Amino acid sequence: MTFYSLNYIKNNQAKDKTTIYILMIIAALALLVFTFLYLRDRFATRYRDLGIIALLFLLLFAGTQYEKYVQTSAQKAQATQIIPFIKAVAIDHNVKQSDVLVNATSLQDGMIVRIDSKNIDYQLHLNEDNNSYTLTRAHVIDHKVDIRK
Repeated sequence: MTFYSLNYIKNNQAKDKTTIYILMIIAALALLVFTFLYLRDRFATRYRDLGIIALLFLLLFAGTQYEKYVQTSAQKAQATQIIPFIKAVAIDHNVKQSDVLVNATSLQDGMIVRIDSKNIDYQLHLNEDNNSYTLTRAHVIDHKVDIRK
């Protein structure tokens, strides 16, 4: 079982996007070069075809980037829900925020909350609108856990 700290959730929301950006720049540059070559010699249709291929790659990479943007936005929205929850649990149990660990990166009913300084596990029960919660004592079967801080 893996538990996540508040710092881990805050710091690991976005993934590395540099590869997609580099590929998009290369495809855009290739599109510009092939367009220039085609306009210079209109009878050489191979440049037009290569330009179309570069445009298709550019659209493919842009679509992939948009899909990752939508996923990242959803993850950030879920993370914004769990951060106040971790802070509230820390206040309610009079512990530091870094001592509260959760086994999911998004707020969901039934997840396990661990108070690390007390070595106590709780199961989360949320109400319908996620504005209040109940923690009941839980006992995990596998005590071998991975903590990501």
